[in-house]
Amino acid sequence: MLQAAYVYHPDSLNYVFRRDHPFDQRRLVMTMELLEQVQALPENAIHIPSQPLNEQLLQRVHIPEYIETVKQLSLASPTEPYLSQAGQYGLDYDETPFFKGMHQSAAAIAAGSVYAAELVMSGKAEHALHLGGGLHHALPQKGAGFCIYNDASIAIRHIRDHYGARVLYIDTDVHHGDGVELSFYTDPEVFTYSIHETGKFLFPGTGRVEERGAGEGFGCTINVPVEPYTEDDSWLECFSTVLQQVLECARPDVIVSQHGCDAHALDPLSHIHCSMRIYREMPKLIHQAAHDFCNGRWVALGGGGYDIWRVVPRAWSLLWLEMSQHAILSEIDRHPLLALPTAWLARWQQESPVPLPDTWLDDVSRWEPMPRRSEITERNRHICELAASYLK
Repeated sequence: MLQAAYVYHPDSLNYVFRRDHPFDQRRLVMTMELLEQVQALPENAIHIPSQPLNEQLLQRVHIPEYIETVKQLSLASPTEPYLSQAGQYGLDYDETPFFKGMHQSAAAIAAGSVYAAELVMSGKAEHALHLGGGLHHALPQKGAGFCIYNDASIAIRHIRDHYGARVLYIDTDVHHGDGVELSFYTDPEVFTYSIHETGKFLFPGTGRVEERGAGEGFGCTINVPVEPYTEDDSWLECFSTVLQQVLECARPDVIVSQHGCDAHALDPLSHIHCSMRIYREMPKLIHQAAHDFCNGRWVALGGGGYDIWRVVPRAWSLLWLEMSQHAILSEIDRHPLLALPTAWLARWQQESPVPLPDTWLDDVSRWEPMPRRSEITERNRHICELAASYLK
């Protein structure tokens, strides 16, 4: 059995809305090249899915009318009535505009996440990472938040249909994992746990602590919406405290986690003020949880992250380094300001519009502390206590 598999589908690079869109798949290439520079991505760890996405599985999450509209709008010259229906399905706005070939690339992303889940559930790999995945905002009947097909929901549905396993979905993206929550809102065998910036100020506006599931799934939805300008200590306190209680309640057979890295202070699409430290610590906590509760079964997906130069490659590399237990991790833990490879920096600084950081973690001693830190921390603690009380 492999300790960790790195799933990569080349067609995911074709998931491009337009050149100036914040969703930029160069982050996948940058991450792979960074890992290669530190000899952390051997060829035998990389797995490329060979099978297309099963259409029946796609229909287990999305309605047929939506799928057909996506297919038709993927053509070089879409026709009526699909052009006029694009808005109905969330595909004609700047946020998630339709583009040529979007069905093929979105289906490839979903196929990658299903393949990662199959590697783990079949026992071929203990852990599997698919950074192209994590498109958690897509809804059954529409695209949203840069997401066409909800690959996370599709992968979980595959696990449920083929293995009957009890799933804990953990979402660390700064935006609430609304699409996955909705997919399993009434399912008592799928727990969803999302920590995110409060929807009072941020897309998609959902994820209140009072959202707890419905019907047989009541109590299986857990949300921790934190305050804007939350910093590392408070974010990690909330995440770790509630995670442990969720694990005790859920008792999962497998963990599926989403690792959007847009809670960083440099991300342009949120208001959280965390550093790279949370992207070292959260994977460590999830990794330990997988071994404590799931015999190691852990499927990790990518997600948001819109500072592709200074944040995403480091954050996602740290995730893989934890998952694969690479030796450089101990060096980073001893020396948080360990230098990034000079060859990688030289390669990407040529394209980057901003100076690249040259260390694995951030030197937060240079950062100005947030005003209202104590007030923000206390508000977050209150939310954590409320979320935890709902689990009892």
